[in-house]
Parts: sequence; structure tokens; C-alpha cells
Amino acid sequence: MFNLTRRAFGVGLLAAAGFAASFGTKSPVAAQDLKAFNIGYQKTGLPVIARQQQIIEKALADKGVTVKWVEFTAGPPLVEALNVGAIDVGWTGDAPPIFGQSAGANIVYAAALPSNGEGEAIFVKPASPIQSLADLKGKRIGVGKGTSAHNLLVAALEKAGVAFDQVTPVYLSPADAAAAFASDQIDAWAVWDPFFAIAETRYQPRVLARSSDVLKVNTYFLANKDFAKAHPDFVSTTIAALGDAAKWADQNRDKVAEALHEVTGVPLDAQTIAANRTKFGIFPITDEIVAGQQATADRFFKLGLIPKAVRISDAVWTAPGN
Repeated sequence: MFNLTRRAFGVGLLAAAGFAASFGTKSPVAAQDLKAFNIGYQKTGLPVIARQQQIIEKALADKGVTVKWVEFTAGPPLVEALNVGAIDVGWTGDAPPIFGQSAGANIVYAAALPSNGEGEAIFVKPASPIQSLADLKGKRIGVGKGTSAHNLLVAALEKAGVAFDQVTPVYLSPADAAAAFASDQIDAWAVWDPFFAIAETRYQPRVLARSSDVLKVNTYFLANKDFAKAHPDFVSTTIAALGDAAKWADQNRDKVAEALHEVTGVPLDAQTIAANRTKFGIFPITDEIVAGQQATADRFFKLGLIPKAVRISDAVWTAPGN
């Protein structure tokens, strides 16, 4: 049986002092001094394909830098690492950059990717008496604070007419939530692939809602703001390489799950489920995308989930010449 091990990076709200203690600081360097390019990724999706295919390494071969991949179990700690420059670029769901921007994180949105969609859900075990979102009133729901699943939970409850303060969110990393779900310490779990897919193979859960049912959102390719300013060519080249990875994935669907499994170690059956429902692509951030992300940020602020209101457009990176 596959074990979801705990990572050193905890899931939590951003705090500047915590960043420095956990990751240390890293000053921007001149382009000619750059020796390593650090990319944050999670256990599924386009960046994993790019790593397996070494597409970014090939695109940067003439730059004389070492590409280093750093794995995270969720978006919030990845944003923490971006904030202090422990990584230079990375990919998360919709909510982590909002929590980060509200806390003053030094990040920018560089490109957009498709939503987690069918691969993110709120679910319960088959024997659970919970049949619908309305039945979650008074129940304990495992979710990562500041993650895309957090946004799904908020939006799904809102659509079902259930106030957020009528449930008990239990803020856990995916690894801890998996253990809590297995031992019935939580009544429901909101999470994304491959953790959702792993749960499907183990429990055949009852799905109460998927992101595709209630949200029209994106996932995002982010960069450390100082890095993007100092090395826009690295950011642009990486976005183009991710586009090549997306084309490969769409043309080689039969090989995608094996590629994901090879990099992450997640069981092939779970990664097959995840791969079959993943939409691959990367594209510029449009006004419509900004408006959608702003609506999410406004919802979080209204509920008191982020400390201050944010303006998403302030954190959108524009490549030189655009």
C-alpha cells in the first residue's frame, strides 16, 4: 500500500518570520551569476510531465544552469518557498497565491493552466450517512488551509446554502488528512489529485461535489517577483517549455500516467485515474481570468479567511515586450 509521507513543508498561512526560519533568504542575482533554477511542483499535472520529459532542461541547455525540482504536497508551502526565493517558479491551484498575496508574499502570476476540475472533490466513505452537501452541517471536514480544495469547500457550501460557520473545517496537509479520513477522525475530505484518485482506489467514496460542478477557476504558474524581474527569459522559456509538455501529454495520453507514476511514486492505478481526467495546457492570464481570481479573493476576504483584501491585477507579471 502506498504511504503518503509527511513533508518538511507544513501547510499553513504565510508569515514572513516563518518564511525566514523555514527557508532562509535568497537575494536576487544578476543573470550572468545564475547557476541553479529551482522549480516547485506537486504530485500531478503538467510540471511533472515536463520533469519526466526533461523539456525545461533541454530548453535551458545553453544557459549553463542546473535545473532543480523541489516537490511539495500542497500549494501554500510552495508559495512560502517562492516568497523567500527558496524556489524561483512553481505551480499551484487558485487559492494559495491569494492567501500569499494577502500576506504580502513576493510572488507574481506568470501564466494560467486549466482548473483541477474533475480531479478535485469533496467526498465521504460509502457507508457514511452523509448524502449531500447539506448533510455536512455540523460535520468535520478535512481540507488544506489556503489550498484550491479550501476554495472548493467554501464555494460548494455556499451553492448548497450552507454557511461556512455551520461546518468544522479541520485544516490538515494531504498526508495527515489521509490518515484522519482512514481512521474516521473527519467526516469528509476535500482534496485534489492524486490524493483524490488514491482515495477512490481505496474506498470508492461517495462524491458530494467536484470543482467542475461549482467553480470556474484556473491553476497558476507563479514566480518569485524579484526572480521574474531579473530573469524574465527564464520565466518565458519555462512557460514555452510547459506548452511543449502539454502538447506531448495530449498526444500521448497512454503514456501520461506512467510518466506521472515514474516521477512521483504514486501508484499507477491512481495516476491513471488522475491522468485521464486532467486537462493539459498553459496560456496567458487574461482579464477574464483575473476577474475570476478576484471573485475568489473577495469571497475569502468576506469570510475572514485572508487578513486583507487584495487586487489580483497588482500581482500579474507581464513579459518584457508584451
